[in-house]
Amino acid sequence: MTKLPTTGPLPKPKSPDEAREVLKAEAFPAPDAQRVALTATEFTSICPRTGQPDFGSVEIEYAPGERCLESKALKYYLWSFRDEGAFCESLAARIADDVVYAIAPRALRVRVHQNVRGGIALLAEAVRGRWAETD
Repeated sequence: MTKLPTTGPLPKPKSPDEAREVLKAEAFPAPDAQRVALTATEFTSICPRTGQPDFGSVEIEYAPGERCLESKALKYYLWSFRDEGAFCESLAARIADDVVYAIAPRALRVRVHQNVRGGIALLAEAVRGRWAETD
């Protein structure tokens, strides 16, 4: 599948690889906006060591090039990590690389916040491009 249905519930993503193709296919031409920020507050993945769920949030901020992320496609894409075992740091880098693949922004910052578990909260950040060039 490369496009999402226009009505009804979303199908469950098969994998992050399949979902990144949807993210790219659903991107739309960028309007004259200098920065776009999206926050997903209900992000879930799996700890690759324990198999337990990790809950948190994802912030994506970018300076558009020619394309922008479509929010429904982003929800679908982030949902694809629900059953994936990955460390928070790896998730930040993977999401950043997939956004670059999908829309080729001029600059990008991805922050993955992992909620407290075992007394430790975690924040991982991945940056692509240079923000100074977008101002």
